[in-house]
Amino acid sequence: MILRRLLPDLNSALAEVPAVALLGPRQAGKTTLALQVAESRPSIYLDLESEADRAKLAEPELYLAQHADKLVILDEIQRAPQLFQSLRGLIDAARRRGRGKGRFLVLGSASIDLLKQSSETLAGRIRYLELAPIDAGEIDRDGLGTLWLRGGFPESLLADSDAASLRWRSDFIRTYLERDIPQFGPRIPAETLRRFWTMLSHQQGSLLNAASLARALAVDGKTVAAYLDLLVDLLLVRRLAPWHGNIRKRLVRSPKVYVRDSGLVHALLGIGDREALLAHPVAGGSWEGLAIESLIAAAPHGSDAHFFRTAAGAEVDLLIKRPGERKPWAIEIKRGLAPKPGRGFHLACDSVKPAQRRVVYGGIERFPLGEGVEAVSLPELCAELAAD
Repeated sequence: MILRRLLPDLNSALAEVPAVALLGPRQAGKTTLALQVAESRPSIYLDLESEADRAKLAEPELYLAQHADKLVILDEIQRAPQLFQSLRGLIDAARRRGRGKGRFLVLGSASIDLLKQSSETLAGRIRYLELAPIDAGEIDRDGLGTLWLRGGFPESLLADSDAASLRWRSDFIRTYLERDIPQFGPRIPAETLRRFWTMLSHQQGSLLNAASLARALAVDGKTVAAYLDLLVDLLLVRRLAPWHGNIRKRLVRSPKVYVRDSGLVHALLGIGDREALLAHPVAGGSWEGLAIESLIAAAPHGSDAHFFRTAAGAEVDLLIKRPGERKPWAIEIKRGLAPKPGRGFHLACDSVKPAQRRVVYGGIERFPLGEGVEAVSLPELCAELAAD
């Protein structure tokens, strides 16, 4: 069973603000979630990749004014960014009539242009929510292994076989490189961007070394930074920033980089089944990436996420500070069934003084490890972080 935790947040946002932007990579389930919301209220759905639906909006103010009593869902909004100016006028008119909440739900693939356009024209009128692929906190515990191998894109996760799932992800990657990314503006050779994406997969969870990547691609450092910015803005890659607390230690300043969906990591590296995954050097980094994405998604909206590392070797894989809490949670990530935090974790905790200390591992039981540290399964820690 899959339950998207974002659904209550989406309904709450629509009750509080005039427009909500639901952002996420293609095929993550944005349309499905939006249509679930539409079932509970009068709504109209327009797909802006459809010529017929775009034609309806040739005169957007006139058309949308006819549906003032409905929630208007605009899918793939980046295809018609000029609509934002029209939405502003309609929202302000509705506000004057005392009917300003929950007018528009816009869905987009988080392009740079989309964020810039909407923030400029709809400031104070729009709330952003991010829908990532399915994570460990949204599935039954028995499905965790399949989620790790196939990733969280619904069609990949729910495919009839591992082979069918891998074919879907390979097609997804090719479509993104050859069709979708060019629509966002950058003219980057598809093969070059594939090589870059694959390099990031090989280095899953490593500190960013832009100079090394630039040499491998035979480009300069600014070009590597532009490639990385693009994949981050499209919610395909996470750049996890280092924690900079007020402590007198030499801290690592480079971010760690993760391809956000474990299934895409495996597809880019040609890993097709669980046996191949367990034998591959990326297994540890891939599991760590799944855990980090799941825990960040589970944490309440507005939480801060970082990692901690000093030049002397003190390290915490993930620090999450929830809204209203003064101290973060320190989380170590292990894949095996006999978790034991290293000396570096304890040294880091001595510096950070976290509110909670947890070790995520591949088992299902919860038990203490000493010095205030508990071992806990990934789904259970997701639930714990999400709790009030």
